[in-house]
Amino acid sequence: MALLTRRHALGLGIGALSASRFRPAAADNGDSEMHGMSVFGDLKYPADFHHFDYVNLAAPKGGLFSTIPTSRLNNQSFYTFNSLNAFILKGEGACGMELTFATLMARAGDEPDAVYGQVAKSVQISPDKLTYRFTLRPEARFHDGSRLTAHDAAFSISILKEKGHPLVVTQLRDMVKAEARDDATLVVTFAEKRARDVPLYVATLPIFSKAYYATRAFDETTLDTPLGSGPYRVGRFEANRYIEFDRVKDWWGADLPVSRGLFNFDTVRLEFYRDRDVAFEGFTGKNYLYREEFTARIWATRYDFPAIKDGRVKREVVPDQAPAGAQGWFMNTRRKQFKDPRVREALIYAFDFEWTNKTVMYSAYARTISPFQNSDMVASGPPSPEELKLLEPFRGKVPDEVFGEPFVPPVSDGSGQDRALLRKASQLLTDAGLVVKDRKRLLPDGDVFTIEFLLDEPSFQPHHAAFLKNLGTLGIEATLRLVDAVQYRARVEDFDFDMTTERLPISATPGDSIRPTFSAQAAATKGSYNLAGIADPVIDALLEKILAVDTRAELTVACRAFDRVFRAGRYWVPHWYRATHPLAYWDVFDHPKTLPRYQMESYSSSVGERILWWYDANKAAKLEQAK
Repeated sequence: MALLTRRHALGLGIGALSASRFRPAAADNGDSEMHGMSVFGDLKYPADFHHFDYVNLAAPKGGLFSTIPTSRLNNQSFYTFNSLNAFILKGEGACGMELTFATLMARAGDEPDAVYGQVAKSVQISPDKLTYRFTLRPEARFHDGSRLTAHDAAFSISILKEKGHPLVVTQLRDMVKAEARDDATLVVTFAEKRARDVPLYVATLPIFSKAYYATRAFDETTLDTPLGSGPYRVGRFEANRYIEFDRVKDWWGADLPVSRGLFNFDTVRLEFYRDRDVAFEGFTGKNYLYREEFTARIWATRYDFPAIKDGRVKREVVPDQAPAGAQGWFMNTRRKQFKDPRVREALIYAFDFEWTNKTVMYSAYARTISPFQNSDMVASGPPSPEELKLLEPFRGKVPDEVFGEPFVPPVSDGSGQDRALLRKASQLLTDAGLVVKDRKRLLPDGDVFTIEFLLDEPSFQPHHAAFLKNLGTLGIEATLRLVDAVQYRARVEDFDFDMTTERLPISATPGDSIRPTFSAQAAATKGSYNLAGIADPVIDALLEKILAVDTRAELTVACRAFDRVFRAGRYWVPHWYRATHPLAYWDVFDHPKTLPRYQMESYSSSVGERILWWYDANKAAKLEQAK
């Protein structure tokens, strides 16, 4: 399930793992029983593995973990919620609901994409890899004690394809049918030429109770607690303010290899704030205990409060080795003012990253140039022979630059108004037929060129200031529109905006999850991640190349070829990224010395904090004494 993290606002004030060290899976033999799956068949852990390497088996259970949302799925919002249904388009679903549902398989945090059995103890894959037969564990239970069967799993997959969030529906397009042969056997059939990662996606979908939804509409918002089967159940909550998840102490799956050493907190609590500065004050007042800092200004200037100085609050910087994703201002090419790529390029030249980074973000960030940033999938230099083989069929259909050096945003003089870059931007606009009359830039049809930047986060306003000023210098009437979280999500899902900021997730093994971000189908699907409205046959063709590769090396080549074409389209004004997680927390927690490399997205946890860390009662007692 596609995950968006709060790193989409990394500047709020402020390669893939080698397969060589993994054991080959038996999936290549066809019709063999598998304990796990991965995109290319490589698995680190054998069938008899006891636990993931990165967990602490001696981690105690207990205590409270509290934080603000830092990642979201589907209809979830960082700032509010009004529904406990987080898998449909309607409403604002509560973050964290994924903690309450079990899945067929669970992701490993130290592999790019591997999954291992949770509800399913094994999977049998047909030789043509179009039929997957999952054998379910007889001990799997819902929270009311009723048995979780293949009928529930088949219902869940089918209802999500029929009535789920558009992002889910798009990623299930190659899933033909899911059916229960008996209580223990689930058979999932996929379409020919299906994307290679769709079976993994299906295996990590939540499993709902078919009996529960026999008397309830699946596609409606509700604050009724759904019947779950995961390690946590919904506890206390107040819509728009907070929600708690209570550990199921007799959870059926607690002693599985994919669960040992995990799910250590008795309670996971999420607090919701509309403003980041207010949220920071909440942390200093101990209203919540853990914070990943996304605002460089705050990280650089405000972590000097008493609890920091006397050691009650710890700071830690953890490396982020996963792809940073595509963060930037996305131009809605569905609108006439953004149809011409020369216009879009002019807007890139008008943004002074160097000034913004130095003045607003305390020089904490590097410039993003690619949607595959912080990975080996970023294109650089002239295309390799392997890339050219993929690109040559499109010569004449893409800009010539695709066959040379890939586009990189210009570097300014850091003044905030680099005259050379603004002259270049002005020339691009003129070349596109946008002339200046009475100090106003006119579109070819005579209308004034206007841009409204849509925003739901007040702390992000300073990043727009110099950009808007430069656009004004070019004769463009640029304004900033700040709306609440609910209105923002409704407008973005309707594509009712000129430009807006977002960070779009890219996994370490890009697969079917990139369709909702870049495909023409997604451009016409409300609620998709294709904010720019990209509808390019060449992009679509290269997406299919990415989805059809057989090795990780081929994947890297295909992504680099795609990267060149995407960057040639000038669909966004790229932002910035930071290859670290700046963390602060009240000194009541502990975690393994080595944290997993990959985001534990099944539980919306960037460094495993919600499920891998644990509460240290001795530290907590000392903290109380230090008051």
